[in-house]
Amino acid sequence: MNRKYIFLFLVMALMVLVAGYAAYQWGMQQGMDMSSLSSESMAGNAKTTEDPSSWGIAEGEKATRRHIDAGIKAGDIDPVTGQKILFYQDPMVPGNKFETPGKSPYMDMMLVPVYKGSSDAESAMDESGVTINSRLQQNIGMRTALVTRQDITTQVTAVGAIAWNEREEVNVQARALGYVEKLYVKATLDRVNKGQPLLAIYVPDWVAVQEEFLALKNMQGEGLDELIAASIARMRQVGMSEAQIRQIKSTGKLQTQLTITAPIDGVVTEIVAREGMTISTGSTLMRINGLDPVWANAEVPESQVALLSPGDPIIASSPAFPGKQFKGQIQTLLSEVDPTTRTLKARVVLDNPQGELAPGMFVNMQLAGKKITDALMVPTEALIRTGKRTLIMVILKNGSFRPVEVITGRVTDDKTQIKQGLQEGERVVVSGQFLVDSEASLRGVEARLMDSQETKTDNDSMSGMTMEVHQTEAKIEAINGQILTLTHPNIPSLEWPGMTMDFELSSSLNPDALTVGEQIEIAFRLEAGAAPLILEFQPRSADPEMAMDSHRTQAQIEAIDGQILTLTHPNIPSLEWPGMTMDFQLSSSLNPDGLTVGEQIAIEFRLEKGSAPKIIDLQPLSAETEMEGAK
Repeated sequence: MNRKYIFLFLVMALMVLVAGYAAYQWGMQQGMDMSSLSSESMAGNAKTTEDPSSWGIAEGEKATRRHIDAGIKAGDIDPVTGQKILFYQDPMVPGNKFETPGKSPYMDMMLVPVYKGSSDAESAMDESGVTINSRLQQNIGMRTALVTRQDITTQVTAVGAIAWNEREEVNVQARALGYVEKLYVKATLDRVNKGQPLLAIYVPDWVAVQEEFLALKNMQGEGLDELIAASIARMRQVGMSEAQIRQIKSTGKLQTQLTITAPIDGVVTEIVAREGMTISTGSTLMRINGLDPVWANAEVPESQVALLSPGDPIIASSPAFPGKQFKGQIQTLLSEVDPTTRTLKARVVLDNPQGELAPGMFVNMQLAGKKITDALMVPTEALIRTGKRTLIMVILKNGSFRPVEVITGRVTDDKTQIKQGLQEGERVVVSGQFLVDSEASLRGVEARLMDSQETKTDNDSMSGMTMEVHQTEAKIEAINGQILTLTHPNIPSLEWPGMTMDFELSSSLNPDALTVGEQIEIAFRLEAGAAPLILEFQPRSADPEMAMDSHRTQAQIEAIDGQILTLTHPNIPSLEWPGMTMDFQLSSSLNPDGLTVGEQIAIEFRLEKGSAPKIIDLQPLSAETEMEGAK
């Protein structure tokens, strides 16, 4: 019985050992299989992970379709490449970035992903800009120009009046006591020539010394030579000239009259002596002033004084002699500024060989300022002035556009010097840049270019200044490119007194039609850190209907036809107009490209005789402003 139990125990133990061994073998086999699958999977992953920069367009489109299926977007990690997706772009139109995968809006193809660290990403970071459709560029007539270097000579235009040259003034004085017997020149401002008789004086003292001389000359004897020499010396002492002494020696006749002649060519500016008058030795008889050269006092705005130096050449012209030019140079810059006109006088010496220029005549002067060599220049119309900074739209290598802040210098006829911000050979937008600037603002390119907080401050500042437009009458004193020096009366809206100061023309306005001395009416706004910006100007008219008074209202855009806007506006109390729908014309300085039909805007406009009212400023209305206006 005991043997039977022992046998069963041994059989069961053997079965347990066999089962355990079998389980061990099965586990080892499973482990080997799993290891093989893991190795194959790792090998497969290693084969899939690759540098996406080596992809072509087809591989990029395939990845985009995979991302669409997997719900992957910019900012996610691609599980196939293991890299972060920065954005999607059209490889045929690079520069525009998209957050989600999809079909290109430009071409009949898919967008492709751009990964962090790829060459496309680095290029995009270096050349972040905005792309404008080529057809749109053609439609708006976009023009470009290269940044070039050239030597420039700044021209300063000034006006002035001819004045007497005080260095050419001569006093005619009496050399002896006597009486005026004959006056040959009896009126001031008579012209005289050198050597022309002016007046004759009877000199009693001459009679005695001449009689003494003649008596000694007729005497016979020794020792008379010394007496004759002493007599001649006394004749010199009483004012007789050597010519008169020689004449009395040769003729033996008394010379009782002293004839005084003009010492220079010129104009008699003062006559003191009159016939019958007793005169003393050294007394002034007349004053004569020469007319070659003459002075011209040029009124130079203080902002342009630094451009001039004594010795600089100038060319002057006068309305009295059309087509004729008078050359000269700056003699000195007078050390006094007129507190009313804020101008400094430059004393100019003008050649006047024919004596044509007379004191008091009005002259226009072109003063050649300091020469600047190798200056970086761009067309003036390429500048975009925001009020606190000046921008230029630069064309990048990939064809996109980027706003660049620049510091400007001297202004010539149609070009402006760039001191900082551009390099020679870069291409900039000359016409149509306001559309690009608008597009850049919408896409945030300027915000990436500038500090975000600073950009916000500038936008707030500009929105506050946009509608601050002022009007005044003014007289043009000087024209220097886009800079006008104007004399204006009091401006009550700014509490400004009448003064002479610089204004800057908007880049869309052309100064060629303006002339120095012309009276104009201007609409302008203040620009932070720069001269006031003229938005519109017109010749001054006596017709009150042509006044520069402006009016403001809110309006809804019903239609846009070039520079003509069809607007619906409410009542306008300043004009006693009821609410209506009518046409308005945009000023040439305003661009309609950013406007849309149905948009609510705030406008400032003025009446134009014989045409639609002209909008001189506008800004979009926010939703809050519209609600307040509705209330």
